[in-house]
Order: sequence, then structure tokens, then C-alpha cells
Amino acid sequence: MAARQTSSALQPPALSDAYPMANPGYGKRTAPDQLPRTGADFTALPTRERYVAGFIDHLPEGASMSVKQLAKQLPLYGQQAISSALTALSVAGHLRRVRCPVGAGEETRWVFRTFWSRTARDNEWWATFLATETTTAQATAEAPSLTPNTPAPAPAPAPAPAPAPAPAPTAVPQQRTPPPRPEAPLAPSTAETGPSPAYLALAHLGRADHRLALSADDCTALEPQATEWLARGVSVDYLTSALTAGLPAAIDSPVGFLRHRLTTKAPPQLPTEKTGSGTTAPAARSLLVECTECGTPGPPEALPDGLCRPCRETHSNGAVDPSPAPTEAPDIKARMANLRNLLRSV
Repeated sequence: MAARQTSSALQPPALSDAYPMANPGYGKRTAPDQLPRTGADFTALPTRERYVAGFIDHLPEGASMSVKQLAKQLPLYGQQAISSALTALSVAGHLRRVRCPVGAGEETRWVFRTFWSRTARDNEWWATFLATETTTAQATAEAPSLTPNTPAPAPAPAPAPAPAPAPAPTAVPQQRTPPPRPEAPLAPSTAETGPSPAYLALAHLGRADHRLALSADDCTALEPQATEWLARGVSVDYLTSALTAGLPAAIDSPVGFLRHRLTTKAPPQLPTEKTGSGTTAPAARSLLVECTECGTPGPPEALPDGLCRPCRETHSNGAVDPSPAPTEAPDIKARMANLRNLLRSV
């Protein structure tokens, strides 16, 4: 009969089928190149950390890694104890919390992930791995922008069919050809003869305020200056507002007044926001590591052990709470007897 082996180490609870998954792009991410799972995993860790690590190691990819969800599934510890255990696992080299941008342009958002490694890793390994993840994210973001510019391969020309034999000519009676009609002159294009947006903006000033009524010659004289405003990136509404704001009570010469404003209040020339190819340059994407204790973001090299400097100093000074023994239940009978004695004295 085989002898039964017992162990004083706590066994993590079985993974529930209803364990919540994080939103797409969030949650647990498994690091590569891990050793196979064995019964001796996490034996160098304290009881609490070994208990939490064994449960996290069996979670599926994309599972929720929030302290609140872990505390719901691990009844022996509360949220504060789970948070302290995650900090210890980060220092031991088993996890890193990161945030990274996804999307492009105005649709960019930050997602939060927790990379988990059953095999303990040092800071250099984590820095190299996270740098690789950043490069992969940049390549993924830039790849779709190259697809529309790639021309589609031209289809191969079909072989020309053999020429059919020409039919015999058919006798057709000669018909009269009507004399050619004189071609009508083409109408001038309205796009070439129509007034420009700058001319129309000047012409409408008099309707907005009678003090700025201009003649056709006045609009033609001021049109080059107004066109320069529009060429600098301002809209027609901006031009109209700048010319009509804060008018004096009486204006003797509207054309002189507007010429002065167009000269002295010209907007600055702003640089173009598009690249030579006509597309907006993609912004640089960077992956930031979050402090496991307080959530402060930073580059991987600035957060060794997954902790910021204040939290790292606090942890190195031994200020974190030690791993409690969950098997020690409080003496309920002694507490009840103490409460009865206090009630009797009242």
C-alpha cells in the first residue's frame, strides 16, 4: 500500500468556470520561454505568496487580474493581503503590470495588462522582453498604414483572339450628308469666373454691419490680403470675426479701416501637419510599466522589481506586512467570554 504524502503548504482553490475575463486587450498575458509546470513551483516563496502564485499560474490568458477579483476567488485573504502578495511576486520576478496605447489618432486608448512568468526573471530579462513588446506594438500600428499605398498587381493580359474572316462588302446606296452645323461657343467656366472665398467674405461684411459696406472695386483691392489670411489656415468665419470685432462708433473709410486690420492682425503662419506622402505621421508608441504597489507609470528601466523608488525603499526597509498564517483561527470562545465580562460590568 502506497504511503500518502501530506504537505503543510496551502493548495490554491480549483479554478472556477465562471472566473471573470478581462475586456479584450486587458488582463493576464503569459510571458514566453517558461519552464514546464511542476509540483516544486513557487516553493521558495512564503505561504501567502505561494498560494496566490499557484492560483494565478492556472488562470487562462486574458483573465482579470484586478485585486478585487482575485480576493473574491481566494477566500483566505482580503484585498490588502492580495495586493501585498502581488507586490512580493513582482519583486520575486514573476509579474509586471504595464499599460500600453492601442489604436491610432484620436481613437488611441490605454489598456492595462499583467505579464506573468512562472519562471522567476531578473530585471534585465523583463526590460528586454518589454522593449520587444513595444517594438511589436509599433510594427503592428504602422503595418495597416502601408497597406493602402501598395498597388495591386495588374492582371495578366488575356491572349488576343484570332481575327475572324472579314465579311463580304455589302452594297450600300450613297446617302446625302447634311452640311455641318456651326459649333456653339463654349460657356465660360463658373469656377474660373466666379468670385473667390476671400472676395465673398469681404462683400458680405457690409451686410453684417453697414459701417463696413464696400464697393466692388474695394473688394477687388482688398482681396489679395484676405486671400493671404485664408492661405495661412484660417476659416472664412475667423476672417469675418476678426474684421468685425470691436468696431468704432463711426468709420469714415471702410476700405482704409479694413486694409489696416488685414495688415496689423494677420494670423501667424502655422506649419503643416501632414508629411510628404499626405498622411499624418504615426505617433511613437511606448509601453509603460506600472508600479505594482501604487500604480505609478514609468519606463521599464526606471521601475526595477516592478516598483517605483518610494515603494522600493519602503519594501527594502521591511515595512510591508509579513505573510500571516491563515490557518490560525481567532479564539472565538475567549472573545465571547471577554464580551460577557464587559457587559456584566455595565
